[in-house]
Amino acid sequence: MKDFLNLAEERYSVRKFTDEQIREEDLARIIAAANLAPTAHNYQPQKVYVVQSQEGLEKLQQLTHCTYGARTILIIGYDKEKEWKSPIEPGYRSGVQDASIVATHIMLEAWDLGIGSCWVDYFKVKDTAAAFELPDNIEPVLLMPIGYPAQDSKPGPMHKAYPEQNTFVEII
Repeated sequence: MKDFLNLAEERYSVRKFTDEQIREEDLARIIAAANLAPTAHNYQPQKVYVVQSQEGLEKLQQLTHCTYGARTILIIGYDKEKEWKSPIEPGYRSGVQDASIVATHIMLEAWDLGIGSCWVDYFKVKDTAAAFELPDNIEPVLLMPIGYPAQDSKPGPMHKAYPEQNTFVEII
C-alpha cells in the first residue's frame, strides 16, 4: 500500500484506457473496498452495477460521451428504501453521500492496483435507470469508467493547480 497522501496526489481522472479488461482478482479487490466503505448508520444502501458486456457498454455510450473507451464501467447508486433518513431533519437523507463515499473507496483502491477511473456525472439518471431496467428504488448517482490507463494517459491541466492558500479550510 502506498502512503495515502501520495496515493491521493498521484491519482487523477483517467480519460484514456487500454483495451485490456480488468483482471477478475483486481475487480474483486475493488468491490471489497466498496463494501468496506462507511455509510450512515451502516445501512449500506449502495448499489454497484459492473457493466462489461458489449451491449451494456454500447447503451452507456448512447447515454454519455464520457465512457473514454473503458471496457468496464460502474454504475454507482443507492437503494432509496435502505438509505438513512434523519429523524431530526425532515427530508435529510444519506443515499448520495453514501454512494459517494463508496465511489471514493473504489477510485482509491483501483489506483493502488494500477487501475484508473473517472467520476462521471454527465449522464441522464432516469434514462440510464430505464436503459438498464433498474428497480424504481435504485437511484444512480454516478458512472465510473475504470481500467488500465493508456500509456499516453495523463492528468488534466488543473490536476495540481492548487490555490496559494487553503481557501476551502477555515478554522472557527
